[in-house]
Amino acid sequence: MKKVYVGMAADLIHHGHINIINKAAELGNVTVGVLTDKAIASYKRLPHLNYNEREAIVRALKGVSMVIPQETLDYRPNLKKLKPDFVVHGDDWVSGVQSEVRAQVVKELSSWGGKVIDIPYTPGISSTRLNKSISSNGTTPDRRRSQLKRLLNSKNLVRILETHSGISSLIVDNLEVDVEGFKKSFDGIWSSSLTDSTNKGKPDIEAVDTSDRVGTINSIFDVTIKPMIYDGDTGGLAEHFAFTVKTLERLGVSAVIIEDKAGLKKNSLLGNEVIQFQENIEDFSFKIKTGKNAQVSDDFMIFARCESLILEKGMNDAIARSKAYLNAGADGIMIHSRKKDGKEIMEYCKEYKNFGTGKPLVVVPSSFDEITEKEFEDAGVNIVIYANHMLRAAYPSMLKVAETILKNGRSRETKEFCMSINDILKIIPGTV
Repeated sequence: MKKVYVGMAADLIHHGHINIINKAAELGNVTVGVLTDKAIASYKRLPHLNYNEREAIVRALKGVSMVIPQETLDYRPNLKKLKPDFVVHGDDWVSGVQSEVRAQVVKELSSWGGKVIDIPYTPGISSTRLNKSISSNGTTPDRRRSQLKRLLNSKNLVRILETHSGISSLIVDNLEVDVEGFKKSFDGIWSSSLTDSTNKGKPDIEAVDTSDRVGTINSIFDVTIKPMIYDGDTGGLAEHFAFTVKTLERLGVSAVIIEDKAGLKKNSLLGNEVIQFQENIEDFSFKIKTGKNAQVSDDFMIFARCESLILEKGMNDAIARSKAYLNAGADGIMIHSRKKDGKEIMEYCKEYKNFGTGKPLVVVPSSFDEITEKEFEDAGVNIVIYANHMLRAAYPSMLKVAETILKNGRSRETKEFCMSINDILKIIPGTV
């Protein structure tokens, strides 16, 4: 009997997939190569279902003889192993960005006389519409919480953007930009203490506590499905931090980052311009251990933020502290710097690789903003957080509009700075 190969993501199985499998089954025994989470995440968002869930669904479909993982977008490794007589795919890959993949498949099959069968695309199917429908139904705390670890296992670099409200979070959840045929989007949300407190008109000194910030978290979670990393400032007293961990975990937050500062917390980018104290290693390590002992699920993570470079304590101090925090149970390290050239950050990245822990490294390029994501990825960074840009962008725009109204005694001149009411209404599902 002839051998047939079908490659698919199989995240949202619909009648278009069934049609392809049925056509393939008419040709012979069907092997489906289900793309791994990593393969899918390399060109678009993380799939809703993990590989094991998708594999089980495909295995249960009538007409499927065998299911194997497809580790990359490149079909050729699996084709060389199986040497199928046919590869069946929807004809949407005849043109566009997938045409290169198809050309590779055609060339590979030709070496043993195999053939590509292009099935006419099933009308009425829109994966984008189906994804939006799923997103509108929301998610559960458990599933949301687990997403960050899935992302870290699937992507070399996870991209996180700060949001401080429901409407700013909708941008993170829905925005996709086509870059050379690949869909680029943000992987998750950063709940910043700076932007949350500033949005409430309060100073960034831990004046807004966790209880107050829960309201912001809930407003974001009401309208999004992507994971959140929470800025926990110093974490407070170890005993209090345990309750913070329980609260965040229960809500569905994926991770908290706490910084090794003591006393009245001041913004890190002020550095030694203001009086700031770094907590001793033993006490901060105890706080990490207390937080880890308080968590219930394996999905929740605690990252330790090392302020040694910010406070100009030197690289050796940063390395010593980072190792101690990791030994205390921290799931990763966030390293920060005020220097714009990014040299000490990149030096730290080299040192961190030598730790050999495999735990994530987080950077926040507010100062060293010339370094690209590709450069971070090559340096071994796992998470990049754009920590305050949404609020920083919003305030100048609001100020400009207010000034324009005062200068002109009317609002007509603000039109060029404002969205139309109709466009605003379209942003929020269910409004129109």
